[in-house]
Amino acid sequence: MAVEIIMPKLGVDMQEGEILEWKFSEGDVVNEGDILLEIMSDKTNMEIEADDSGVLLKIVHPAGDVVPVTEVIGYIGAEGEVIAEEVSLKEAASQLESAGLEVPNAVSAKAGVFSTADLAADEYDLIVVGGGPAGYYAAIRGAQLGAKVAIVEKSEFGGTCLNVGCIPTKTYLKNAEILDGLKIASGRGINLASTNYSIDMDKTVDFKNKVVKTLTGGVRSLLKANKVTIFNGLAKVNPDKTVLIGSEIIKGRKIILATGSKVSRINIPGIDSPRVLTSDEILDLREMPKSLVVMGGGVVGIELGLVWASYGVEVTVIEMADRIIPAMDKEISQELQNILTKKGMTIKTNVGVSEIIDETSYLSLKLSNGETIQADKALLSIGRVPQMKGLENLDLEMDGNRIKVNDYQETSIPGIYAPGDVNGQKMLAHAAYRMGEVAAENALSGNHRKAKLKYTPAAVYTHPEVAMVGLTEEAARKQYGDILIGKSSFSGNGRAIASNEAQGFVKVIADSKYHEILGVHIIGPAAAELINEAATIMENELTVDDVAQAIHGHPTFSENMYEAFLDTIGQAIHNMPER
Repeated sequence: MAVEIIMPKLGVDMQEGEILEWKFSEGDVVNEGDILLEIMSDKTNMEIEADDSGVLLKIVHPAGDVVPVTEVIGYIGAEGEVIAEEVSLKEAASQLESAGLEVPNAVSAKAGVFSTADLAADEYDLIVVGGGPAGYYAAIRGAQLGAKVAIVEKSEFGGTCLNVGCIPTKTYLKNAEILDGLKIASGRGINLASTNYSIDMDKTVDFKNKVVKTLTGGVRSLLKANKVTIFNGLAKVNPDKTVLIGSEIIKGRKIILATGSKVSRINIPGIDSPRVLTSDEILDLREMPKSLVVMGGGVVGIELGLVWASYGVEVTVIEMADRIIPAMDKEISQELQNILTKKGMTIKTNVGVSEIIDETSYLSLKLSNGETIQADKALLSIGRVPQMKGLENLDLEMDGNRIKVNDYQETSIPGIYAPGDVNGQKMLAHAAYRMGEVAAENALSGNHRKAKLKYTPAAVYTHPEVAMVGLTEEAARKQYGDILIGKSSFSGNGRAIASNEAQGFVKVIADSKYHEILGVHIIGPAAAELINEAATIMENELTVDDVAQAIHGHPTFSENMYEAFLDTIGQAIHNMPER
């Protein structure tokens, strides 16, 4: 299917652009990333890259034309493909209604874009395997499009995120935040009757379970409300698109594999000790250990390590990389490590665990540098790997241990899609939401929509929080060479000071030529919320100069991000001038 080339919107005020030059002619082969054309807006000239590879089938607007933003200016597709005049579903319905004719389901705005043909009782337009973020989003989106949809889940809806990941971890991290608040209460004039407190792990676990049950029950209710047929059990998927659940067989015209991920394990002596817990198991721990070694300084390890450290547990983090959260910007990672060290966590980098000895009442962990550490418990937190159980009969093309998918989330088997953690592209719940939604639309309406994950934000819910979107400074320098860096510290932010949260900073990376925003990195209060503004700014291709025209409310944490944007071009008001 031919892909439209549109006149981009390069800024909030841009209404139209002039095409200065096409770099290719009709019939030329174009590769994704090639400079396709040059345009001029009222602010700047910009080279536009091709988003897809193929043949430049048609130039709708030649050089010299002034074109409104978002209007089609050309098409890229397969060689020999014919460009048909397309009419939107809404326009088609309107035209039929104007002519006094009945509007079929296929073009009815209310019915969506998919019309279900006659199906047998055990046959579905779409079968979704897995009820996590990718799966339940795909199922509900499919139902919204008018399809007959079934979803199969072997345990609880909501997947890793709702049951043993994002949500329960954040419930525990709120406890850590409350404890931090108690420590500073007297300095703010709040005299508590007693400064002594204890942690009731039974109540903590029960509250966590209540939160999880509320959310997983909500997902099930949404599926039922959208008339999605629910099957409970392990799904075994066959190449002919039949799915076996226990002794029952159902048939799908299209299949979505949203089986998610499971905890990754390492093969070292002693790893199977009952004192070595995974991130799944530690969330149900009802007895507090005196000491805990966290094997892995990634997001989950650091978050759970901080939880137990705030409860008074002696926590040591072992990380093989040169710093914790190695996927984050180095400067942010180092700042977080400094803050967590001050909170009492011991962090050892450039070292791994080579052996674990269960001494009955405690563990001895031998490190690769010859050191030995003793602890009551250990947490294995070295990441997650795709969950492939039930998919053994499918001869899928793989990328390592991940299912290989194309830009449309489709696997090597036509009609079978694999969004979310199982494809390993972005192992984040919110990325899985988008991939599931896109997979459903493509499965039911033909491959037409790509999952754009470039500006997917990521966060670490420590206290202070850490968040990022886009390129790190190291990656930006490697790709662009000359870049601009802007920073603004929360130590000068009014709301942060008033809230006793004046730690950290915002860092913005932009290219020096067009002031395009390449990356935003935050360590500080509400970072996980602020980063969504940055992601929206970058997705809409606003420049630093565009952002500079906005007004941020005062006093807010977001003012600090605004100052960091301004600092890239030397206009930050609250930064001391360089001498």
